[in-house]
Amino acid sequence: MPISKRFAALFLTGAAACAAGQTANSAAVTSLAQLLKEAAASNSQISAARHGWQAARQVARQVTTLPDPTFTYQGFSVGSPRPFAGYTNSDFAYVGIGASQELPYPGKLHLRGQVARQNADLQRAQLDATRVTVADAVKSDYIQLAYLQKTLEILGENRRVMDQLIRDATAHYQVGQGTQEEVLQAQVERTQIVREITIRHQQAGQVEANLKGLLHRDQTSPDIVVSDLVESPLVPTSSELLRTVRSQNPQVQVDANARNKQNAALASAKREGKPDFDVAYMYENTDRKYRDYYMFTLNVHLPRRRRVRAEIAENAEMLAKSENDLDADLQQQMADVQQEYVTAAGDSDLLTEYRDGLIPQSDAAYRSTLSAYASGRGQFKNVLRSLVTVLNLKLDYARVLAEHETALAHLESLTGATLR
Repeated sequence: MPISKRFAALFLTGAAACAAGQTANSAAVTSLAQLLKEAAASNSQISAARHGWQAARQVARQVTTLPDPTFTYQGFSVGSPRPFAGYTNSDFAYVGIGASQELPYPGKLHLRGQVARQNADLQRAQLDATRVTVADAVKSDYIQLAYLQKTLEILGENRRVMDQLIRDATAHYQVGQGTQEEVLQAQVERTQIVREITIRHQQAGQVEANLKGLLHRDQTSPDIVVSDLVESPLVPTSSELLRTVRSQNPQVQVDANARNKQNAALASAKREGKPDFDVAYMYENTDRKYRDYYMFTLNVHLPRRRRVRAEIAENAEMLAKSENDLDADLQQQMADVQQEYVTAAGDSDLLTEYRDGLIPQSDAAYRSTLSAYASGRGQFKNVLRSLVTVLNLKLDYARVLAEHETALAHLESLTGATLR
């Protein structure tokens, strides 16, 4: 069989085997949506953040409730330390019962509740941010795993072609139509491909281990098979995405809730300068032949101004800090959105250049050099160089596609938009 026809048959066989493999493994392929749902239900970071939010929701009920009441029993003896001594023969001896209650200044409990509710909202925002962070990590790992699986497929295909090239170069050398250098160079290129396959298997194992950790799966569980990457169009403009940052970016929402909490804390600190009260009432029984005693007590707690002023100043500074944190993170998130948008837009142009120009052209050049070599008009080194060029371009295309999809995934996390 002529060399060009043999290589064409090899390419068709590889494509058919790949298609058959995809059909056989289609049942085992896990979609990104399935993994995101699994991570949301099983991830320990999300679970911890959810429990933190649920705990914070219980605080408002605690701080808005009046302090615990105090119930008192008293026994006053006359003439002896014995209990009830003098109770029947002295109007000074008595048995008393009473109750007291601390009453914070009006509005204090309400403001403390406001602080607690704002803190619960902050914990909820942190829960949402944790969900987005975990989802972003799952998406990135999924895309990276799909990229590595694709490159392993490309490298395996090229290894089979290289094996055939080595066999043909060896045959030519044995009949005096080639050189040993050609055979050795082809073997070196094949070894490079084998090395790349080994490296990518190692990288895929590392990515899969991290992905299983995010999903709370056992590390010895079956391998995760992902679907092939497909280019997602970048439809929204940069301005449209930037407008969503203030209202939908998870970190900005955390900062906004932190500022609201600090606002409530400052208002509460100002109210803490007002006095608190203790009211108590005591009934004292002195036996029936003497008149009973009734005692009402009012205590006023006056906060020290020095402490209150320091507390107000502290909360005012913390409010200013939270406002600056919000502004700084808002600017950073907008910069991140713009950077990811530029990456995604640039990669989209590159993908078009690879798909419509570089790869078809290099493939045509490879087939041309292969035909020339088969007819005895070309050199083996040109065939080898063209094959390596096609391989590198296909690997570059897979890399750029993964970078494009990763940039879109990051944009989804930054803006809350659905882009993939």
